[in-house]
Amino acid sequence: MSYIISFAAAALLVIGLAGNGFEMRKARASTMKDEDVTSKNMFTNRRNFKWYAFIGAALVLLAIGNSHT
Repeated sequence: MSYIISFAAAALLVIGLAGNGFEMRKARASTMKDEDVTSKNMFTNRRNFKWYAFIGAALVLLAIGNSHT
């Protein structure tokens, strides 16, 4: 059973990181003012929070999978 949880966690992690990367690229490519492109504003962009949820769910699943071994 732990291998299923680990596989799900790996899938969520890959989906979250890839989605976040594409979202960051779109945000940088869009026409923004120079002060809006700072790293603080890029990481706290509202569109990135759904990808952070995927990454967080993957970490939780990894913790659950490791606690059962």
